[in-house]
Amino acid sequence: MASSPASALTALLRSQAPLSSLTHPAPYHHLALQVLHNLRHQHDWTNLRIHTHSTLSKSPTSQASPATDRPQLLPRPLVSGMPPNRIYVHPDEQVKMLQAGVREQDVPGEREWVLPTHLREKWSLRKFADVFDAVGMEPSDVDGDGEEGESGWMGKAADGTGIRRDSTGSGVGPAQQGGRRRGGKRVLLATVSDDSTVVYYIVHEGLVKPRQN
Repeated sequence: MASSPASALTALLRSQAPLSSLTHPAPYHHLALQVLHNLRHQHDWTNLRIHTHSTLSKSPTSQASPATDRPQLLPRPLVSGMPPNRIYVHPDEQVKMLQAGVREQDVPGEREWVLPTHLREKWSLRKFADVFDAVGMEPSDVDGDGEEGESGWMGKAADGTGIRRDSTGSGVGPAQQGGRRRGGKRVLLATVSDDSTVVYYIVHEGLVKPRQN
């Protein structure tokens, strides 16, 4: 009896680099890939990347030797990408949009950080703070140089498109340079359940001005 073909997600996981070359434990990398796959195929995100190192030159949660110039490891791999529409509109922007008659679905998306987690994990404020301390205001859309033992690609999706892995994240996004993004740092918390359902929550660093409904 012929075996059934592997799912697109299974094929993606099998196409990855050997476990010995991973920067974090394999379950964290696989979790990031699962979230990336969900964003691409279920939510139409584009320009998706997996980040393994901090986008900041000096991270308060440094895990690298001071003798090296390598960027610091993130607490776990993060995903970044471009949603088809804006996932968060600051209240001040919301007021201006209402006054101008602009609908939220007409506002172009912003590149977002995504934090892959599993439902069974227990998170604390300290863990969230470690993540926020290691990332910039907005993910970089500039490719970084690969490190020894790492490929610039996380593999290929079922449609043949590449999944790029950023090993340095040395650039800064346009929002950091121009101060376009309001409301401080934020990540999209992706919570994966045992049945592979993924639920997303917006998590801000610190207090945030409430939105008007």
